[in-house]
Amino acid sequence: MIQPLSIVWDFDPVFISFGSFDIRYYGVMWALAILIGAWFFDNFCKREGLSQEVSSSIFIYGTLATIIGARLGHCLFYDPVEYLSKPWTIITGFRDGGMASHGAAIGLLIGLWLFSRRNKLPYVWSLDRIMIAVGIGGAIVRMGNLFNSEIFGTATTLPWGFEFIRSAKWVHEYAPAAVHPTQIYEALCYLATFAILCWLYYSKDMARRRPGVLFGIGLIGVFLTRFFIEFIKTEQEAFEVGWALDMGQWLSIPFILLGIYMIWRGFSRPALEVPVPQKPQPARTQPKEPKKRKR
Repeated sequence: MIQPLSIVWDFDPVFISFGSFDIRYYGVMWALAILIGAWFFDNFCKREGLSQEVSSSIFIYGTLATIIGARLGHCLFYDPVEYLSKPWTIITGFRDGGMASHGAAIGLLIGLWLFSRRNKLPYVWSLDRIMIAVGIGGAIVRMGNLFNSEIFGTATTLPWGFEFIRSAKWVHEYAPAAVHPTQIYEALCYLATFAILCWLYYSKDMARRRPGVLFGIGLIGVFLTRFFIEFIKTEQEAFEVGWALDMGQWLSIPFILLGIYMIWRGFSRPALEVPVPQKPQPARTQPKEPKKRKR
């Protein structure tokens, strides 16, 4: 019998080691996502004439809020008993994974609210622009999950199925069958969301013309993607077995509804007029009078 084609994934998740301390690609991907997000926000501030202090403060508020929210979200949503019984692993275990995108979203919303108050900016201003960074950042973090051989899908005979031979879950539950590389599916969808948001921001000036619309489109692009891909994902925790919708889907629904509301809110109001910057005109020089000839 001919076996279906598949990709054997034997990627070492450790980026570099210092004695017994490992730095994993997963952590590197998180750091890269945060740095790229900070770069984009700095670009937005320069484009819209805001000070360097505004750009610098988003790195503090956004980074801390995202990381803390992502870690606490995983601990509270997916395994509260384990982490409450061993609270120190909330800090020591984050480099092995265990970061929840829904927790990151909640933490970022809180951080952006504090950032907006600190810089006296409308909250929706921050929400619209951060979604562009979230789109590219979410794709990068999902590649970190791929490097960790985690959060993959159910069995498939498609030629791009993966065999995650470093995953105990795959070895015990699916081997030798290939599974959906759902990390790649999500990363591609997030990249598409990122591209759409960039086009709307830079080409259509949507963030200034219709505040809230970019935020709504970003929420739907990220969490509706997550909702549908969860149908072919394996359960992350045992308590999800038998559920009609898993934890990730239930947590995605409020964000999807919020996204729909923000788009409706943005288009139900008149578009704002955005002044077009005038190009400086070259200075006119007075024509020189011809020199009089001496007689």
